[in-house]
Formats: sequence, C-alpha cells, structure tokens
Amino acid sequence: MPKKVTWLELFFDLLFVGAIASVTHVLLYIEDGVVDASVFWKFVLMFVPLWWAWTGQTLFINRYGNDLLPQRLLIGLEIMFVLLMISSFNIHFDETYITFFIGYIGLRMITAIQYLFAAKKEKAARRNVALFLGKYFWIGIFISSISLFLDGEWRYIMLYAGIVLDILVPLIGRKGLRQVPIHTEHLLERFGLFTIILLGESIVAIISVLSTEVMDAGLIFYAACAIVLVLLIWWQYFDNLEKKLDKEQQTAGQLIIYGHLFLFLSLSTTAAGIKMLVLPDISYHFVVFFLFSSVLVYVLAFSGTFHLYRVPEERLAWIHLALFISLIVALFVLVWFVVLSPALVLLVLCLFFLIFGMMTSK
Repeated sequence: MPKKVTWLELFFDLLFVGAIASVTHVLLYIEDGVVDASVFWKFVLMFVPLWWAWTGQTLFINRYGNDLLPQRLLIGLEIMFVLLMISSFNIHFDETYITFFIGYIGLRMITAIQYLFAAKKEKAARRNVALFLGKYFWIGIFISSISLFLDGEWRYIMLYAGIVLDILVPLIGRKGLRQVPIHTEHLLERFGLFTIILLGESIVAIISVLSTEVMDAGLIFYAACAIVLVLLIWWQYFDNLEKKLDKEQQTAGQLIIYGHLFLFLSLSTTAAGIKMLVLPDISYHFVVFFLFSSVLVYVLAFSGTFHLYRVPEERLAWIHLALFISLIVALFVLVWFVVLSPALVLLVLCLFFLIFGMMTSK
C-alpha cells in the first residue's frame, strides 16, 4: 500500500533548513586561503549526527508511522531537541557540546522509545524488527553518553563510537530488516525532500553573493552561472528519481540510506564552494580542488546509491562510471592549469552536469 508523506514530516524537515545552514557555514572559516583540515572534520562530525538523527526518525515513520496523536506528540518533543542541536552548530563546537549532546541524544532516545512502543502493537517479523532496533539503539546511546564524563579528544572519540555503533545496528540486523521492507517510494520522496533542502543552501549562497554592497555585471553573471549549476543538479537528481527507479522494490533500503549521506555531504560542500569561489582571500587552486572533489563524491554516491534501484534496462555499465570520472578529471586538470574566472569555473561544472544528466536520465 502506498505511504503518503505527512504534513508533520514536512514540518519536521523544515527545522533542518537552519541546521544545514549552520553546519555548512562552518566551512567558510578560511585561514591562509584554505579551509583547515580541522575545520573540515568539525563540519563532518557535525553533519553525520545531523543526518543520522533525521534518518532515524524518517525510517521509523517509513516502517511504523501512523500519524496518530501519540506519534505527533513524540515528534513535537523531538522538535524541541532538534532546536537544541541546531543552536549548537558553530565553529566553536567545543563550547556548545552539552547543548548538542542533549539535542542529539534526546532525538535518538525518542526514536528508540518509538520502536519499543511499536513492538507492543506489532506481530511476527514486524514486532521482531521493532524490538531489535528499539533495544540495540540504546547501546549506542549509552556509549555516547559516557562522553559526558570525558574531556578533550576522548570525549569525541566516545561520542562518535556510540554514533558509529548506532549507524551499524541496521546493517547488523539487515537479514531481519529485509523481512519488513521499506516503503521505497515514500523513502525516496523523503530523501528527495531533504535533497531540496541541501540545494536550497546553494541558493542561499547565491543570494549572499548578490547581497554584497558592490554589485557589478561580473557578480551578476557569476550568480546566473551558479543558478544554472543548481538547476542542472536538481534536474539530474530528480529526473532519475522520478523516471528511472523501480519504486516497487522490496528491500531494507540501506543503499538509499547510507548512500545519501555522501550525496548530502557533497551537496553541502558544493553550496559552500559556490560561496568560497568569490571570497577575496581564498586560494584559487584550493577552491577548485574543493569543488571538483565535491562533484566527484556526488557522482560516486549517486551511482552507488541508485544503481540497483534503477529498472534493469536503465542500469548503467561500469564504462559509464569510468567515463564520468574521466570527464571530471579532465575538466579538473583544465581548470587547474588554466586559471579561469569564478564564473567560468562554474560554467565548466555546468557542462559536466549537463553531460552527466543527459547520460543518466536519457
């Protein structure tokens, strides 16, 4: 039976607009013309729990959601924890760690409780899966909670040890989860909606470029190229999502779930790259490497995430992936050795996504 995305789910997603903006903004702290490795890893370490907190609730609703009053009340409580987590995302993450911890752990605890409540009402395989997830998610929560009693690096090692274990629980229980398959169409729609949030961050970056005090034709041309790039990414992703995938497949959905982590990361770094490219103190070669690396991650993640969900006659061969990678590398070498204006760099990326989109959605 088809599963409809509810209005409450859409409202829940709306909160993550601010979270994505806060996390992506961390990448704009430039020192000596580059983003320091420690800043980049801080971005990743904030992004992963953000993605997992959203994914955890999305998957519960996908399998067990009913949009009744108890579920609405719990999601309402989750919204408060989301706001706490969002408020903690900044370059001085160490100083807001407690706020982040309360927000993240609160979200994960509610998700685990929801599974245990669902287990009481379900039978057979559905009950076993709900009980499995509801019980074993608490292990990751417990391990992450130990971080409150630690300082320095060990605090984060313990926090992310728990998060990693939490992320691995569905993989460990894959055999059981396949007996309670996801609603593929609903899950694709949910991840598609989150993709729009990520693309929206690129639009925000374009607006910030246009909001500078000194406006000239070059800046307007750059913004136009950036908009074309975002539209091409949107077209490539959603044309495939809508027309090329078999939404009736009965799977555990783990390719969609884990593949989208890298898709989302690449879209977030692309949004930051659009802003970086016109910063006066940025290294040209750094930002070129940053943007083309983001595109490469996107291509690899897109290919791996959707390959088995494409209808058999629409699946691409390894030669296609090799061609995409070769084209990215060739364009990167061109832009690396021939220093172009920021707008022309974006036009080169537009050319790639035009070819990529035509070959994947034809």
